[in-house]
Amino acid sequence: MPDFRTRLKTLRDGLLRLHKSLLELERAAYERDVAPITSTGQYLNLVMDDPAFKWLRELSAFIVIVDEALAQKTPPLAEAEAERLVAQARALLSPAEEGIGFARRYFDIMQREAGAVLAHRDMLQVMNAIKE
Repeated sequence: MPDFRTRLKTLRDGLLRLHKSLLELERAAYERDVAPITSTGQYLNLVMDDPAFKWLRELSAFIVIVDEALAQKTPPLAEAEAERLVAQARALLSPAEEGIGFARRYFDIMQREAGAVLAHRDMLQVMNAIKE
């Protein structure tokens, strides 16, 4: 089994791929339902400020927390902290029809977008690979 830092890095990489997939799906929905996105700057502003993308900020913030843990030098990242982050990721990535915030929107996008289901499957494979 890989060490806990390697496991956390693998988790981070999987989260980044999932985040990218979800952003792309939301962008496509926005362009289909609202208006074309004509520039990178416009897209960035939408991701930062538009309610259609707001739900993804919880995942973005969690990725930053994992990045900070991996970069932590003093004190060095403890195995218990890495395990806590893995558990937190499992909880975050649990879609819930009756949930709120990220869990509910994650459920919703998986109901309407096959790409979200595939991205979730890929993330579950990452989570299974880093299990003890």
